[in-house]
Amino acid sequence: MQTPGMRSALTIAGSDSGGGAGIQADLKTFAAHGVHGLSAIAALTAQHTRGVTAVHVPPLAFLRAQLAACFDDFDIGVVKIGMLANAEVIHTVADFIEAQSRPRVDAAAQVSHPASIRRRAPSMARSASTAEPARAPVVVLDPVMVATSGAKLLADDALEALRTRLLPMADLVTPNIPEAELLIGRRIADGDDARTAIALLRGMGARAVLLKGGHLDEGDRVVDRYDDGAVQREFRHRRLPLEGHGTGCTLASAIAANRCRGLPMPAAVEAATDYIERALRGGYRPGRGDVVVLDHIGAGLSS
Repeated sequence: MQTPGMRSALTIAGSDSGGGAGIQADLKTFAAHGVHGLSAIAALTAQHTRGVTAVHVPPLAFLRAQLAACFDDFDIGVVKIGMLANAEVIHTVADFIEAQSRPRVDAAAQVSHPASIRRRAPSMARSASTAEPARAPVVVLDPVMVATSGAKLLADDALEALRTRLLPMADLVTPNIPEAELLIGRRIADGDDARTAIALLRGMGARAVLLKGGHLDEGDRVVDRYDDGAVQREFRHRRLPLEGHGTGCTLASAIAANRCRGLPMPAAVEAATDYIERALRGGYRPGRGDVVVLDHIGAGLSS
């Protein structure tokens, strides 16, 4: 069996029928960064540039089948997690990612030895199969809870599951201000509150936090704050007079793509915030809504 020739990035998120956010934005972002993108669809949304009209959660068995198909064949360097609609989905994804830190057994080798042989001689089956130490992927968590339109995307029972299962396995979590407020249970009104929120999120288990500042009034600049315990950075960009669709999804997937390309986390975050600004500047309005869909092609070409 061949060894994969490159590392891939996997997005586990919701599908956006309007093409501006979710899985669609993630795959566009991966492609713009020259990274092979994989996807496992955890939710299907009926949405467009004016809002979300319906959400459907596929059976958990089908989600597990998608994840197994991706991990069985590809060398996955980074997993970007987006919209997971309920607690059951969160637990399913968390269980699967945790399992990737265990030694992997070549499924093809197992199939070549009938179950009767494996029952009679377990040691034969173990020696015949190929066990290799797993490389746990980097996890970038975008805790999607509310759509740009204000539509709620996360069931009530999922918040605690997100806090206790996903935050502790996240190499980076990328909440906006409303999402961070839900996670920590307190209001964030200014820069000092933002720094306190970051410390609280790291105390909940996240190895690094990028708190997006678009919802804070800090003048004509948007300030995104990063902290991994060793490195603290503020990324400042001019506030643009528009509302973008899929910016949170795109930022997290751009960070994931940059990590997959080998950049350390602070550099991956900085490059991703620059990518978002370029994509917003070139944004367009394909629908009847006022929100702008990001220009991934232009942002990628100008990097």
